[in-house]
Amino acid sequence: MINKDMKFFIVGLGLLGGAYAKALKKNGYTVYAADINEDSIEYALENNIIDEGAVSDYNSLIEKADVIISGLYPTAMVGWLRENQKYFKKGCIITDVSGVKRGIADKVQGFLSEDVEFISSHPMAGKEVSGVRNSDENIFKIANFIITPTEKNTPEGIKFARELGEILGFRNITQLSLEEHDKMIGFVSQLTHVIAVSLMNTNDNTHLVEYTGDSFRDLTRIAKINEVLWSELFLLNKEILVKEIDDFAAELNNFREKLVNEDVEGMKKLFIQSTERRKLFDRKDVKNRK
Repeated sequence: MINKDMKFFIVGLGLLGGAYAKALKKNGYTVYAADINEDSIEYALENNIIDEGAVSDYNSLIEKADVIISGLYPTAMVGWLRENQKYFKKGCIITDVSGVKRGIADKVQGFLSEDVEFISSHPMAGKEVSGVRNSDENIFKIANFIITPTEKNTPEGIKFARELGEILGFRNITQLSLEEHDKMIGFVSQLTHVIAVSLMNTNDNTHLVEYTGDSFRDLTRIAKINEVLWSELFLLNKEILVKEIDDFAAELNNFREKLVNEDVEGMKKLFIQSTERRKLFDRKDVKNRK
């Protein structure tokens, strides 16, 4: 379905938008881009990451695009698509990188015309830095790509999203409903960020860096966080995330009780259970690297 003649337009040339652009250019596709940061566009042009780009007056680039990829924050994406849909080519396919789907993907599909298709997807990849200068298409090689279709999507649109994930180089491509995605992401991504942030904010000892080992560094790596983006993502998924926080707090209290009561056997059972569950991830990682 995706052929070499197709032209891609990326709005939001940040970390993920830049990685998409690099991967697509590497595979021989024509890539256009728009960003509010002129330095990002200039850098991308100078380094052959994109073919054409602009910070304004880019309507002609949109009109030439067969595929539009939004690298914008979720709510900004909704506004941009609504405002610029009059420039979309008939038959154009639109996709995104948004980390939350409910209230975003369905809203977009509600106002777009029927001669274009929005198929939502989520690249489960990233770094603790931002911007096209830090983008790296190789982050997709160890990452998962989730397609989140609705009843409004066509088989062709879903096939397109899967092919895009393959072209970008994702190691694993799966499909979830909007609801399943947000429930899953509330646990595996958002809760883990809450834990990392909370752990980092529990102790303000500036000398901790002199004493910590790898375990603390690994657990708090994602505490270096984009406060604007993640505040938005958390609020968009508030109900699910609050439940995950409550469930985690209950499990933490369960562990505390066993420790207070010196319940050694109870603690051992928790250690054994966590070890067995973690081994499932290790086996999956080995399988995907083969």
